Parts: sequence; structure tokens; C-alpha cells
Amino acid sequence: MPQYLTVGHLLRQLQDLNPGLPIRLAVNPDWPFAHFIGTTIVVTNGVAYIPEDGHEDYLPVPARDALDWT
Repeated sequence: MPQYLTVGHLLRQLQDLNPGLPIRLAVNPDWPFAHFIGTTIVVTNGVAYIPEDGHEDYLPVPARDALDWT
């Protein structure tokens, strides 16, 4: 996986998933929360930004383990 994810890389990773599957953004191993993803994508200066929209709860242990954030 490249250090700087592109829209194409993200689309390839998501294309085989169930489109009804909820999606969260996992943020910061020091504060492992599952964040909601905002509904608006902003493109500025050649970069697409997906905003977070608050956090749901602590990231589940299996997800932290899979990300090697334990």
C-alpha cells in the first residue's frame, strides 16, 4: 500500500465490499477511536479530503489487532 493513498487505490479496496456495509475511519493508535466519515469530499490543491464526522466509540480490539495498534 502506498504511503499516500489515491482515489484509485481506495476504490480498488472498496469495490468488492458490500455497498451497504457501514464504514468508519480508524484514527490514531494513541487514541484508537472509530470515527464516522463525513458525507462531503472536498478537493483542493490537487488533494481529496474526506472529513471525519465525530467518533462512535473506541476501536474494537480485533480491528486494533489487525492494524497492529496494540
